[in-house]
Amino acid sequence: MFSWLGKQGGGRERTGGTDLVHTVTGGLRDLYLRKLLPLEEHYRFHEFHSPALEEADFENKPMVLLVGQYSTGKTTFIRYLLEQDFPGMRIGPEPTTDSFIAVMYGETEGNVPGNALVVDPKKPFRKLSRFGNAFLNRFMCSQLPNEVLKSISIIDSPGILSGEKQRISRGYDFCQVLQWFAERVDRIILLFDAHKLDISDEFSEAIKSFRGQDDKIRVVLNKADQVDTQQLMRVYGALMWSLGKVIDTPEVLRVYIGSFWAHPLRNTENRRLFEAEAQDLFKDIQSLPQKAAVRKLNDLIKRARLAKVHAYIISYLKKEMPSVFGKENKKKELINRLPEIYIQLQREYHISAGDFPEVKKMQELLENCDFTKFHSLKPKLIETVDNMLANKIASLMNLIRQEESNMPTEMVQGGAFDGTMAGPFGHGYGEGAKEGADEDEWVVAKDKPAYDEIFYTLSPINGKISGISAKKEMVTSKLPNSVLGKIWKLADCDGDGMLDDEEFALAKHLIKIKLDGYELPGTLPSHLVPPSHRKPFQTAE
Repeated sequence: MFSWLGKQGGGRERTGGTDLVHTVTGGLRDLYLRKLLPLEEHYRFHEFHSPALEEADFENKPMVLLVGQYSTGKTTFIRYLLEQDFPGMRIGPEPTTDSFIAVMYGETEGNVPGNALVVDPKKPFRKLSRFGNAFLNRFMCSQLPNEVLKSISIIDSPGILSGEKQRISRGYDFCQVLQWFAERVDRIILLFDAHKLDISDEFSEAIKSFRGQDDKIRVVLNKADQVDTQQLMRVYGALMWSLGKVIDTPEVLRVYIGSFWAHPLRNTENRRLFEAEAQDLFKDIQSLPQKAAVRKLNDLIKRARLAKVHAYIISYLKKEMPSVFGKENKKKELINRLPEIYIQLQREYHISAGDFPEVKKMQELLENCDFTKFHSLKPKLIETVDNMLANKIASLMNLIRQEESNMPTEMVQGGAFDGTMAGPFGHGYGEGAKEGADEDEWVVAKDKPAYDEIFYTLSPINGKISGISAKKEMVTSKLPNSVLGKIWKLADCDGDGMLDDEEFALAKHLIKIKLDGYELPGTLPSHLVPPSHRKPFQTAE
């Protein structure tokens, strides 16, 4: 299939998700170096958009970037996930985190300063050196032996203040740094405080710098236990309205509501909601290692599409430049006409408008360029990238799917993630269809006297009621027929098309489960099987 498969994947026995990662990352790296990098270098892509990728960019663990205004709980969120402090951690109501902190796995606890970090070839941060000492003095890596960090790395960012003062005093381009991280991380989490929903100018600019990375963004409405249900509804609506003004997409972002710290809830009326939301967020983060290969593949495709468009733009500008006189005037004219040039290239090469870089940013970058030093279009370079997208990438995607189907699911473990899995405090334990799972008595028995009263009003014959009689009672729940049909199949344990008193009580219990907002089980759990049906039911199984 690929030349690199013989070196990295051929003849080896599968040993788990690590082999898949090495095989795929080796293939991606090979494709990038041989197919895409020549196009990028020929048209100076790295000066305009993103530095060249290095080996560490393909080998690094999934990364999660946390962004938010000050005191929204970013650092506390990391502490909550890890269930331990990390070197350099500072938490307080005032702006405390004034640096970018990469929280990563290490055998011993310690900090690595930014200047040392960007010369480490094993870390994916070498290209951050271009932001200068002002940034590197505000960048560090916090290493510690933590089970969670064996699977993912977490990037904590400085809290964003409102007003112009902080933006000027940083000494480096904050949004450019965020954009650099956004292109390389697997998940971007925007944190909001339920009491501070205003989006400052700098926060708005920061969010806009994530353009093109919308699929990575998740929103967390933190500290939601500090407001009651009515206030929470208003806060949620206000947040969605504010986000709609800064995120230019018709799709609604996924917002997770909760209180992500290890303290008692102030308002417990929404406890079930917070638990369900936390579980959903944990599942999303836990799945990152499994999806890492697909994410890197997806990012390479996005990069290749942008590189192609960039080549068309640069070669067009080169073609339009005069050979001798009037170069400077022509350059100004072409920069001003850039929106029109975009439209012309879209039509000529059948490219989507969404693949083009932002016009204003491109115009600013072109101001300092000598158009006469640009290269003309080389169709062979474009064809190489097209071939990579059409054939090589598709083959690699098939390889990922085949390997994933043969390997156990790789999940983030440790820290707060372990508290949501097994045991009585796991999400949904003892609720809905799981209620009574660890009890000796049949859980339906406590409500059976009330169900029996209804049962005997339906005129049972030989201790059983017909499907028609059962339907008359079950439809009073107002559940749709598709749901009631599933309940009937689960409750009719012996499959005779009739219900005895225990089966009817079970049907009523399942209706109650559904009306309480829980999902029905796919198959009837053993603890819900009526006592008189247990032996023959289990024998049939």
